[in-house]
Amino acid sequence: MGHQGAWAPGHPGVSKIRNDQPRCPGGHPFLIPNPRSHSYVIDLMKSLPSHRTTALQALLVTFLWSTSYVLVKIGLREIPALTFAGIRYGLAFLVLLILATRGGHIRSLRGIRRHIWFRLITLGLLFYTLTQGGNFLALNYLPAVSVNLLFSLTSIFVAMMGIPVLGERPTVLQWVGIWIALLGAVVYFYPVSFPAGQIIGITAAVVGLLANSASSILGREINRQRDLEPIQVTLVSMGVGAFVLLTIGIQFQGLPQLTLTNWAIITWLAVVNTAFAFTLWNRTLRTLSAMESSIINNTMLIQIPVLAVLFLGERINLKEIIGLVIAGLGAVIVQLARRDDGKGSGIGD
Repeated sequence: MGHQGAWAPGHPGVSKIRNDQPRCPGGHPFLIPNPRSHSYVIDLMKSLPSHRTTALQALLVTFLWSTSYVLVKIGLREIPALTFAGIRYGLAFLVLLILATRGGHIRSLRGIRRHIWFRLITLGLLFYTLTQGGNFLALNYLPAVSVNLLFSLTSIFVAMMGIPVLGERPTVLQWVGIWIALLGAVVYFYPVSFPAGQIIGITAAVVGLLANSASSILGREINRQRDLEPIQVTLVSMGVGAFVLLTIGIQFQGLPQLTLTNWAIITWLAVVNTAFAFTLWNRTLRTLSAMESSIINNTMLIQIPVLAVLFLGERINLKEIIGLVIAGLGAVIVQLARRDDGKGSGIGD
């Protein structure tokens, strides 16, 4: 995950570019003559700008996260929400633990200062226990498209929380974006009338939304210090959050007998959509600015409805489509107008 492998600069099969080296026909600098093989070797890390590659990696992560909505909705037909979430992130933690141990990342955790441990534990409770627990509960009661819309408002609440927490006041354009996004949410849910069962889902989504916003701010602070590798941030926070989530799930919802299909869904979600995706996302945040990451993350507002219609049979009427477009536009405006420092959040805005 994230390693350049055989194509990394410095590998025996790849030569570094020098001005005095001959170029290939056409003068492309990324086709490098290798004196050991006497042939041209394509250095993939030079052929594509690293920033563009990182953006494509981030887009891949958002697609994986979008497919999670479909897989979670299918799994919730037989698995209780909190237990499901706890098993998913607990298994993902074990996968990350193996990778971190093999990569030598565990030993360096011993030198972490106490206040950083406290931040990582808090991040785990916010982003995994509350955010993902709320997300799974919401998906148990609401359509995937509705949950997606509510969580897309994260950037709006990040901007609002930034006033008391970071001392950052939204710009005029950001205020415009906030009101546009809220207008889109109103249009989508109008008329505001929810069945009794959906009230639970709305409440869970709001709790998850607030926790996600708080974790975005905290995650950005942790990653901008660059004291830890992305896998270390994800490993510790996920381990704490998953343990609490699984404990609560088993205590209040029980542990059902899982079928082979259930385990297949959980394993894919844990290994690919969680362990791999979150680590890759944290890595991209070290190159992409918070604004770029947020805009890429907002593409899920389009991806999830398409997947929900195709695979879950959900229906979206014209009013809801208009609401989604308006809300997405508002969220993008908030990010474009942001006083960006060029650093990502570490978890995603």
